[in-house]
Amino acid sequence: MANPFENEEQPYLALVNDEGQYSLWPGFAEVPAGWEVVLGPDERAACLAYINEHWTDMRPKSLVAAMNAARSDQP
Repeated sequence: MANPFENEEQPYLALVNDEGQYSLWPGFAEVPAGWEVVLGPDERAACLAYINEHWTDMRPKSLVAAMNAARSDQP
């Protein structure tokens, strides 16, 4: 069975979750709970370009918030 994430012929979705993490998702598959469609259905390359443009910080939002809080607690 072929990998559905490598099929250039099918439509894809770009997803994002509450932590600001992105995912490339096959257009035929149900979107998992906790994820939101931000682009698509569209070509695989377009979805990957969107993800690469918007996901510039790989850290989850909760980690960024915790790091910022810890920094503000420093004397």
